[in-house]
Amino acid sequence: MADHQEASVTLPSDPASVSAARSYVTGVLTEWGLPPDAEVADTVRLIVSELATNAVQHTFGQSPTFTVDLTLGHDDRLRIGVTDSHPRFPKRLPAAVQQDNGRGMVIVRWLAVECGGKLSVRPTREGGKTVSIALPWTAAQPRPAHSVPAAGAEEP
Repeated sequence: MADHQEASVTLPSDPASVSAARSYVTGVLTEWGLPPDAEVADTVRLIVSELATNAVQHTFGQSPTFTVDLTLGHDDRLRIGVTDSHPRFPKRLPAAVQQDNGRGMVIVRWLAVECGGKLSVRPTREGGKTVSIALPWTAAQPRPAHSVPAAGAEEP
């Protein structure tokens, strides 16, 4: 069972903040015991990049900042939330439009499911929204090394 931990950063809705959000999340998760080279670390970085990019590009100047929240709960779930103050929820775009853009949420949802998690979107009290991903923290743990019996040793 994981210790309950929380971290949060608020950044300006500027393209440079996408990299800052990704770096912040990487640093926090490393402090919490996730090696930066763990397989799921790349997945988390991609999810944060997509959600932060959406917060910057799709709020049309109506959200001067966005917030990235991380929570590691006693239930061994890692929750990643990106909140902005724009009221419009993400929408699935038609396939023709997705050729150039609009695939981010599809990718995020797929990545979450692939790791045993899920995506949700909920309104904030202030009229904006939070896009959240919940992942099992066990997916973030390093895989145990397989032991190979020494030559001539009997397997149990």
